[in-house]
Amino acid sequence: MIAGARSFLFVPGHRPDRFAKAAASGCDVVVLDLEDAVGPDQKASAREHVRAWLANGGEVVVRINGPGTPWFDDDLAAVADHATAVMVPKAEDPAVPASIGTPVIPLIETALGVTRAVEVCAAEGVVRPAFGSIDLAAQLGVDHHSHTALQHARSAVVIAAAATGRAAPIDGVTTALEDPAVLRADLAHAIELGFTAKLCIHPRQVGPVHEACTPTAAEVEWAEGVLASAGDGSASVHKGQMVDRPVILRAQAILARAGAG
Repeated sequence: MIAGARSFLFVPGHRPDRFAKAAASGCDVVVLDLEDAVGPDQKASAREHVRAWLANGGEVVVRINGPGTPWFDDDLAAVADHATAVMVPKAEDPAVPASIGTPVIPLIETALGVTRAVEVCAAEGVVRPAFGSIDLAAQLGVDHHSHTALQHARSAVVIAAAATGRAAPIDGVTTALEDPAVLRADLAHAIELGFTAKLCIHPRQVGPVHEACTPTAAEVEWAEGVLASAGDGSASVHKGQMVDRPVILRAQAILARAGAG
């Protein structure tokens, strides 16, 4: 579920009234958030709300507070045995996901995390990484809206996931809620770089994310044509373009994503 999901919808952990609404929103994965969305005075109560939801059979990812914070150990103890996966923010140390014992989504959102992305992605338990554009932009002193400023970091995470055999990464949030064009532009840029999913902060973002992250009919037609022309796997030609093993692998990946959607 985590590896093939397209949309990951954040819900503040201290708002249990929104948990069921998020689950019914059509998103692929609900992420109950104990970190940035929850103030220090509400961390403990949010943890109990999330614990109760998990105890009642809720299938969700939980973003815990990061290593080194006062809440990390308690968060982990509360959710690690019941969450579908744990999202670890400020992921920098590969020993952390390896020690959790449940599927992990490392949120790579610091300069050190980017430089260690291969080691983090290779850690035991990691399913796929996510990219935290806003926190990284703040550390670098750049505009988080800028595709140019963060392109190297995004590509580093995509390469790290591929190099370690993990599922393609999840792109960071788009904060503009009233301008669909911004979301579409962010999605187009991320998909061009190799992302296949996105973190969402509002249910209205889910539909556009699914549309963008699902191969188009033209892409599916191309992929089917490539595989049909490949025959025994030897080099061939499809619509004037050479088809060899790398092209066949891309076609197979497109059809796998189309089937997941």
